Amino acid sequence: MTKKPVKIDVKRQPHGNGLPLPAYMSASASGMDVHAAVESAVVVEPGKVALIPAGISVSIPDGYELQVRPRSGLALKRGITVLNAPGTVDADYRGEVGVILANLGDEPFCVERGDRVAQLVLARVERAGWNEVSELPDTVRGAGGFGHTGAGRSDDD
Repeated sequence: MTKKPVKIDVKRQPHGNGLPLPAYMSASASGMDVHAAVESAVVVEPGKVALIPAGISVSIPDGYELQVRPRSGLALKRGITVLNAPGTVDADYRGEVGVILANLGDEPFCVERGDRVAQLVLARVERAGWNEVSELPDTVRGAGGFGHTGAGRSDDD
């Protein structure tokens, strides 16, 4: 990438000592892998969730957020995802970053200290303002939704 990186101040929590900071694992990666700062192994049973600490707190510049996203390999191979994907770390949040892992697989999933459990993606945020009107402009689609466009199987509507 040729763009100058946005700087994020990071404070390591005591239980995050010795763990790598989130990092891009390839030159063009969009997400930084984040490591589990668990003190001892955490087992996430099938159908259950667990909050996994990242061992860091951050100060994100105004106009940005960190999105917490699943790692594709864990999702495909083990059925492990981030429950509220993408999770959001707001620019004014100063608490510890955490990952809500959900086990959608058939086997218990063990999270060990230092495991890469999610990705963090820095994203710009636009602020919206509401403009209340009595009518909205017409479109070809109109109010059709939830499969109305016909994409996919015929029983999707």
